[in-house]
Formats: sequence, structure tokens, C-alpha cells
Amino acid sequence: MNVRTLCLSILYDGDASGYDIRRMCTEEEFSYFVEASYGSIYPALAKLEDEKLVTSRTEQQDGKPARKVYSITELGRSVFADELGAPLGEDMFRSPFLLFARFAHILPADLVEARCNEMLERTRSGLRRLETACGKEDCSAADKWVIDYGRAMLQLAEKHMLTHMSDLITLARAEPRKNAAE
Repeated sequence: MNVRTLCLSILYDGDASGYDIRRMCTEEEFSYFVEASYGSIYPALAKLEDEKLVTSRTEQQDGKPARKVYSITELGRSVFADELGAPLGEDMFRSPFLLFARFAHILPADLVEARCNEMLERTRSGLRRLETACGKEDCSAADKWVIDYGRAMLQLAEKHMLTHMSDLITLARAEPRKNAAE
């Protein structure tokens, strides 16, 4: 999925500024799908506007600079549906924790244990967020399905951490790593 399709997906549900789109794809419900930077969102929105898939208007704000708000057009809705029908790319999973775990054997056990506990808490925090995500009246059956999928993935991750984090801690160095200068 590309940034263009991400922008259309967010605008499909309602008007948004570039800032709103960025926030939704980093902190809110769209953060589970694709990540996008301001440097990719604004050029995508400009191109979508050139192609008449979105329109924009300027809204004045009290004490702040005016903001540009985008709306999807009927043509944009049609193109978005067509883009969803295209073959999907591979799901990508990137995890700084897994890189850390890959090298746990060169790290002190207390650090590995602390990072495992942090990861376990982040997983549980994600589960708590998903538990309340569909509390809104506008939660569709499709939203519920996606949330349930995310919940299942996080529950599995939590179970794996609880069952196997002691193995990772055991792989860690028994002694704190010495500074190379010592």
C-alpha cells in the first residue's frame, strides 16, 4: 500500500489536513496499516488534487496559521476502490525489539530483562487500546474484524513473551558488558 492510497483511505471517512493524516497514520487507527512522513503525504496530496481525486479548502484558525483541509471527490472514491482491488504487497513487520533480541547474547542480562518487560508492557498497552477501540458507535463490522485481528496478534505476542522471555534473558551475558577502553 502506498501513501497515495493511504491518503485516500483516510479521506474516504472524512475531511483532513496533511497534519491530521500524519497523526492518524502514526498515532491512531491507521498506524497499523502504513507509515507515512510529512515529506511523502504532502506531495501525494498535491498529486491527488492535480488528478481531481481530492479537493482542498483553506480554513482559518484562531491564533494559528490557516490550514489546508482535503476532501475526497467521487472520482477519488472510485479510484480508491479500484486501487484496493489491485494485488496487495507483502505485509511488513519491523521491530526494533527483534533487532535487540537478535543480539541479546552480547548484552547484560539485566538490560535484556528490562527490555523484555518494556516490550511486554507495550504489547499489553496495545491490547488495552484495542479493547476500547470499538467502543464508538461508528464502529463498523469491518472495523471490528480488523481490531479483532490486531488483538489476536498482540495476544499471541504477549503469550510468546510470557512463555519465552526467560530464554532470551538466559542468552544474555551474565556480567555487564565492559567498556572497550577498560
